[in-house]
Amino acid sequence: MALLELNQLAKTNVLPSIQLEIENGQCVVLQCNNHIGKTLHRIIMGEEEASTGTVLFDGQPLGKHSFSRIGFCFLDDEAYERLTVKDYFTFLRELYGNGLSVDEVVQFVGLLDKKEVRIRELTFSEKRRLHIGRSMIHNPELVILEEPEQNVDIESTIIIRNVITKLKEQGKTVFITSAFLSDALSLTEDVYVLHQDGVKKVEIEQEEQIEAEDEKVIEMIPQMKLERIPAKVNDKIILLDPMEIQFIETQNGITHIHVHEGDFICALTLSELEERLKGFGFFRCHRSYLVNLQRVREVITWTRNSYSLILDDERKTSIPLSKGRMDELKDVIGL
Repeated sequence: MALLELNQLAKTNVLPSIQLEIENGQCVVLQCNNHIGKTLHRIIMGEEEASTGTVLFDGQPLGKHSFSRIGFCFLDDEAYERLTVKDYFTFLRELYGNGLSVDEVVQFVGLLDKKEVRIRELTFSEKRRLHIGRSMIHNPELVILEEPEQNVDIESTIIIRNVITKLKEQGKTVFITSAFLSDALSLTEDVYVLHQDGVKKVEIEQEEQIEAEDEKVIEMIPQMKLERIPAKVNDKIILLDPMEIQFIETQNGITHIHVHEGDFICALTLSELEERLKGFGFFRCHRSYLVNLQRVREVITWTRNSYSLILDDERKTSIPLSKGRMDELKDVIGL
């Protein structure tokens, strides 16, 4: 039985119909915009009514009696700013009456050196980790997180991803809403995108294996460098210079080319673009991503099995790197 079920949950003109089941021990990310995410959270919390559908927790209608088994962490969470980190977690633990020890939670979210610091003196990223710790202190079965990595620093991103990994290892269920597909794919393979016609799971393309004989044939063919990549804008075809492309991704069978000005739809598949862009420094870092290595600023190791490429754009876009591609990347860049 699913631990959390969203059965045809919808709100007129705001929230498209959601049919989603999350099993025990599963980590699921729902990619949607912030406004829709907040509406969904308010409905789950009972602060707003849905037009249709139900929310079930462990097979029963979700109500306040279930909240002791759920941890929530939202973007607009606040805390008692005058308290120290230690005093805040101590207060929460006494409020719940049981759960994890204060030291365990503080270490879990990387605030051990801030234990005696007042909350008002913490940075934004440290406060974000504090709120995630609050959602865990009563040792819930389900943790619901809103944009856990939004606007936090690199150190906090590493810590937050480690927390999510540990929660999964402990058999906890994690449900995350995120506006960014690249972040979602770095957290779990169970990623769903919310469209106007409902929820669709992101289908991960199977990595293609090139046979040795095929490689020999390719070597015999003179390499031709394509100077422009075609993309669509409404009813027009535009031609993009490969060097202005930051990265390319595929979502539900549709190829998106990202440049500084935005993203464009391309009729070519990721595999076709990979072949055409070989001579321009592009690398297949993930089954759903092709990245321009000239735009990569950092290679980040989040956990033992989670890596990302950080681009040099203003947002410091994070692109997932499959663990099986790490050694290949090292060979390409000469490490």
